[in-house]
Amino acid sequence: MIPVLAPVYLSWDDVDPTRYPFDSTAATEVVRSLGPAQCVPYRPDVHPADLKMSDWSQGVAEPWANAMSHALVQRYGRWAIGWRWNHDEGDFDGGPVGHWCCPRDSITTPEETLPRVIAALCEWREWLETLHGWFEAYPLELSTVEDQRILWDRSARNLILQVTDRTGCGSGWQRHCAQVLTWFLSRWGVAADVAEDLVDEAIGGRFHSWTGPDTALVDDIAERLALSLRPDDGVRAVESAPDHLERWLAVRGTVPWREGPDGSADGGTDGGPDGPVTPSCDGAAEDFRTFDGALDPARAEGLLAALELVRADAARGASLDFELLGRWQQFVLGTAKPPPFRSLPAFAKGGRERYGIGPDTRARLDACLAESARDGVRPLPVSARAARAYLDVCFFHPFDDGNARSAFLTLVFVLARDGIALNRVGLLRRVSFRADDPQDALALARSIDLHLALTRRDAASVD
Repeated sequence: MIPVLAPVYLSWDDVDPTRYPFDSTAATEVVRSLGPAQCVPYRPDVHPADLKMSDWSQGVAEPWANAMSHALVQRYGRWAIGWRWNHDEGDFDGGPVGHWCCPRDSITTPEETLPRVIAALCEWREWLETLHGWFEAYPLELSTVEDQRILWDRSARNLILQVTDRTGCGSGWQRHCAQVLTWFLSRWGVAADVAEDLVDEAIGGRFHSWTGPDTALVDDIAERLALSLRPDDGVRAVESAPDHLERWLAVRGTVPWREGPDGSADGGTDGGPDGPVTPSCDGAAEDFRTFDGALDPARAEGLLAALELVRADAARGASLDFELLGRWQQFVLGTAKPPPFRSLPAFAKGGRERYGIGPDTRARLDACLAESARDGVRPLPVSARAARAYLDVCFFHPFDDGNARSAFLTLVFVLARDGIALNRVGLLRRVSFRADDPQDALALARSIDLHLALTRRDAASVD
């Protein structure tokens, strides 16, 4: 198998579900529309030990599965490679996927094979989204690692146990376990090469195929990994770090905001022909109650209060600026008065991004946020305006705390001002985009488009 098709080479940036929109309900239609789906081979009716079966497997079945992998990657991104990472021995050893084994055994007839591909793809995606949820459950910072070692330890231990449960500890399971731990460290700011070395050293070759680790071994590896972390693992020195706010402002004007989900010009939803939409359920409020409520009930209450104010401000046509953000943030943080604009450089993504500060930073933010309004003869699609405003708040990073929540409320406000609400917001709230990549900004706009299309569809079905 050539490396490009092997999931063991995937990084967290390759698979982070917040970066790559995916609609499981549309997967069947998408997979069936791909080229390889039109020419699914039939398995010969011979004994598995027959040489004809071996020839067919190597000369027909495996090339077809590779072609399907390439087609899925072209459609969804590199993360889709993992649809064949099966349990035990097969295409790739020790993975989390149970709906696919290998070309020889999983390819039978088109009627049976394509549903297996679809189920395996969705199963792999569900696993990545589950991992993302665990990673985000305990926000960790390398800069305060000395105070958080017990949390790093517990998180690593939990991930090891989850991988052992998902893979069944069959052949090669230890490779995926090491990969998941590396992904976890990368998510929280450890440089990828450093993360890989730290995980290898902590495991020390003590995980083996067909053998599940005992509790003492899991505890020891998790503890070793937590103790090995240092505040400077992957964090660049402040004096040499670039200003990612300036990088964002440079990129902001180059993003093809009018490009639709399919790559066509002037695409996307602008709230025009279809008008406002009332969702079948309030996705933002529901996510605050479930996700944030599980972390801290007071946090959820603050967000729900801020959400009510956001929608009231949108209904009265308020102008979006820092003063408005501050009114919402007072409820988000539970402070006696609106928090001030930060006075020092800010950091995010474990220190990998630094946002500078100057005497005109607040005024520049207000100018950017003013562009979120729907005006002019050819206004930008609402999905683009919402994505751009969201990222403005992320990279201006105006508050000392709670900027991700402020950015999401900003997104909700821009949509609400056009009479739009969404019934699903999960992945939109768990985004992590780079300040200097225009494709990341476009991916967010497309994700909002997708969420909006699904909301309209669900609303129409209820009617």
